[in-house]
This record gives sequence, structure tokens and C-alpha cells, in this order.
Amino acid sequence: MRKPYAEVIGDPIVQSKSPVIHNFWLEKLGIDAEYRAVHLKTDGLTNYFASRRSDILWRGCNVTMPHKQAVMPLLDAIDPLAARIGAVNTVVRDANGLLTGFNTDAPGFLEPLRDVLGQVHLFRMARVIGTGGAARAIITALAAEHFVIVLAGRNPEKARELLDELDPGGEHHAIDLSHFADTTDFVFDDRQQCCDLIVNASPLGMAGQPELLFDFSHAPPGSVAYDIVTSPLDTDFLQAARAVGFATIDGLAMLIGQADFAFAHFFGLRPPRGFDAELRVRISG
Repeated sequence: MRKPYAEVIGDPIVQSKSPVIHNFWLEKLGIDAEYRAVHLKTDGLTNYFASRRSDILWRGCNVTMPHKQAVMPLLDAIDPLAARIGAVNTVVRDANGLLTGFNTDAPGFLEPLRDVLGQVHLFRMARVIGTGGAARAIITALAAEHFVIVLAGRNPEKARELLDELDPGGEHHAIDLSHFADTTDFVFDDRQQCCDLIVNASPLGMAGQPELLFDFSHAPPGSVAYDIVTSPLDTDFLQAARAVGFATIDGLAMLIGQADFAFAHFFGLRPPRGFDAELRVRISG
């Protein structure tokens, strides 16, 4: 007998850890449902959603690269946060077969930072690397938390346009990615009561991708290094950050965080987060 299900779609999709995460939570909650991975090219999106609309057991899907923007015209409604970001990573079907797009990347990115963001800071600055779909959600999330953002990309003009689009009133800065590659002798001012983040929001450093060239002399004392890459989980970037005494957050933290919000959309319950350590072992295994 068929059961309720949700999916993740992307091209490629074999690397996705979402099925392990969602099926783990379904198992812990005793929900008789399943979560699948579907390899889907862009030219197959229209037929995919047409077929899923009429399936009352389909709860929705997560959307990964390269479809986060391509799916938007195919949906009936876009949540305001997703519209502001300009990207959808979660599609939900309602009882009438209508499809709504959400973005859980932004709250998922912020989740492991909640203790830090709960503190009062005189100034917040984030150096963000990357100008792709994930960066859109991260920039939007950081701007809402009152960060000044220095966005580094291969094309500084694109970085500038992205900042102006997502937070036009912000006093942000766009620079060339190469700026962070070489050592600097810049002397940082007093960082007491400041919050500094260094975020890799790009695929650089991922298995099969070019390495991320970042010299930590560009990072203020007390910075937190955050890498959204999940393969490998402990990237060279994070290892280098720990070597100079910085706290680190890996990509699995964001992945689990965004999945939490998506799971609630699909199955009507927040997942059991008391098992995160066990979940990490399951994912790694």
C-alpha cells in the first residue's frame, strides 16, 4: 500500500543527505510515511509538478541545485520570505493541489547561530563568500539580523547587484574573491561586544570543486567560521579556522536546521531534535 511521501529534487541528487535526515525523523516519530530523492533535470520540472499536483499522498518536495529559482514560475504561490530571497527550496502541496514555495534555507542557516545572536552586540559584520542561490538566503538572513555584509565573489559587480537587490538600504560592501586569498597585515580595532562571521556560502572546498583560498589574517579576533559545504563535512576552511583558534560551524548544522522547518511543512510536526548527535552518526555512516 502506498503511503504519504515527500521528496528532494535536484541535478545531481546522489549527494543529497535529505532522505537520511527526514526518514530518520519519520522513524523516530513513528510516522508511516517516506522521503525520497528524485534526479530531475530542468526540462523535467513542468511534468514533475503536473503529476504531483494530482497525487494526494505527495506532501511536497525540497529543491536543491540548480532548480531553486527555476521552480518559482511553476507554483501557485510564493511565501513572502522566499519571494524576497528570490529562491525556493521547499514546495508544499495543500489539500486542493495548490503548490506554495517556501525558503527554509534562511532560518536553517540562522539556527546554529541563535545563542550568538541572542547576545547584545555593538556591531555585527559578516564576510560572506559566494553569490549563488545559497548566498541569497544567507544574505537575506544576515541583513535581517543587522549585519554589515562584505560579499566576495568572482564578479564584484554581481556581488554588488545582489546586495542592492536583497538589502538596498544596507551599508554593505562587494569585493573580488581574490582579496581574501593573500595575507594581510591589517590591524583590527577592538572587537569587544562585536559579532564577526566568516561564511563560505559557495561550493568552493567541496569534493570535486576548486579549493577555497581564504587567509585568516582577514578575520577579526573572535570570529566564527561557518561553512555550508557538507562533503567533506570538515573542510580545509574549517580546519584552518580552528588552527587559529576560531569557533566553527559545519554545513550539516544548516542542512539539519533547514530540514527541520521543511519537515514541519510536509508532515505537520516539528522533528525530534534531541537525537541530533545520533542523526549525525547516521548521516556519516
